Amino acid sequence: MEEKLIEINHLKKYFHTPAGMLHAVDDVSFVIPKGKTMGVVGESGCGKSTLGRTMLCLDPPTSGEILFRGTDITKLKKKEMKAMRPKVQMVFQDPYSSLNGRMTVRQLIAEPLLVNKVCRSRDEVDQRVEEMMDTVGLASRLAASYPHELDGGRRQRIGIARALILNPEFVVCDEPVSALDVSIQAQILNLLMDLQESMGLTYLFITHDLSVVRHISNEIMVMYLGKCVERADAKEIFRNPVHPYTKALLAAIPIPSVESCHKQRELIQGEVTSPVNPKPGCRFAARCPYATDACRQGEIPLKEVSGGHYAACRLV
Repeated sequence: MEEKLIEINHLKKYFHTPAGMLHAVDDVSFVIPKGKTMGVVGESGCGKSTLGRTMLCLDPPTSGEILFRGTDITKLKKKEMKAMRPKVQMVFQDPYSSLNGRMTVRQLIAEPLLVNKVCRSRDEVDQRVEEMMDTVGLASRLAASYPHELDGGRRQRIGIARALILNPEFVVCDEPVSALDVSIQAQILNLLMDLQESMGLTYLFITHDLSVVRHISNEIMVMYLGKCVERADAKEIFRNPVHPYTKALLAAIPIPSVESCHKQRELIQGEVTSPVNPKPGCRFAARCPYATDACRQGEIPLKEVSGGHYAACRLV
């Protein structure tokens, strides 16, 4: 039986706005086994990044449980949370804005070691930094360089090195390849997968690119306006999508084929519903071609369609 590392129960994150309460993450639940990757996909504004930040308590949750090895980290005291921080880390989306431009590569990677006081001497810090630079594919000659002197791929490798220098167990990857060229994307994805195997890492991988999430994930969760609308094994999602929103996302994936130019695509019509004070019912109903009056009445729970395949849709 797979060991549960992360368990999320009815997690909610709301923000106060002048127009009302914005439901960024609304009643989301899932489990990530140790050594596995949960992919989270959806349009911009669906709550993916907020989910990742809330899971690490960078943004305090409105309600719900965030269990790390069975311990609810939302109830930890300040000292307990500080001791837990090295075990859960994050790779941010923009590798440039997440790095201090006044610090060298060596200083940036060494900073987590110094803040957490895990090394006894400066020589030990330098040794750990050199080992991590080699692990993530950064040449030692770049140690004295500054972020503005490097390309996007190398900057992201610095971000990955900073996240992994403390030997964490769980890493949230918030669209780590979206700002990179396609060839560099493949290098970073392969690096993350190699590091997962060698270090036994567990990932929450956030992206809007289904081709990317298919490559790296064991399980995929599709989000729409703060809600999980479908969740299943990665192969099952691509083989048998059941929610209309998931089908539309998969239909939008570019196919490198001349014949595909004439293929009829399933397009999403209509405007995105406001996440501020959302009305009861399916939040995708306004754009769904199959929506009925029943879809707009009452909350639609996530139900198991088949073994391990869940969807929140009255059509299923």
